[in-house]
Amino acid sequence: MRSWKWAMGLIAVLAIALAAGWVFLKIGARGFSTREKPTEIETAVARLVRDIAVPSAVRRNKNPTADSPDVLAEARAHWADHCAVCHANDGSGDTEMGRGLYPPPPDMRQKDTQRKSDGVLFYVIENGIRLSGMPAWGGEGHDPQESWKLVHFIRHLPQLTTEEKREMESLNPKGPEERKEEEEEQKFLQGENTDEPKPKHHR
Repeated sequence: MRSWKWAMGLIAVLAIALAAGWVFLKIGARGFSTREKPTEIETAVARLVRDIAVPSAVRRNKNPTADSPDVLAEARAHWADHCAVCHANDGSGDTEMGRGLYPPPPDMRQKDTQRKSDGVLFYVIENGIRLSGMPAWGGEGHDPQESWKLVHFIRHLPQLTTEEKREMESLNPKGPEERKEEEEEQKFLQGENTDEPKPKHHR
């Protein structure tokens, strides 16, 4: 029995060494850019690491926060302000920031995310995922209820309506160019001519 375990351990070590050597040669040949699509091996390893990182006891946790329209509205606003920059309002991950991450954010509307337990989703929100762009939002000064509300919103993503998406767009953080465009639009609506040169004051 001992020799059988030793042999299996040796095979596992050799498999890991071969995989590491293959990755090393591939990186050496073409570099390592976040713009490239992750290989199947990288995707499998990332999923394995993510699954191992979540304690088994956490997986069985149920969402203690009751679902309601008010809870979804709060979570929707929170998502639009904090999460959408990487995950997009609809959870697709199709954003400028999301496309630049490696590995890219998953499409959270799909089965791979939706079939995860409440406890797993909550744990990832609170603790993040190492070696990825997912930060940990938990910690001092953070109310865990906010994360549980986000779990409800993640469940709601496949049914997100056009009206909800439009509302979220108004809550997304604005960049300098977008703020300037909004200011010019407001001036125009108030009757100010933004193209007209300002009068010079003579002393």
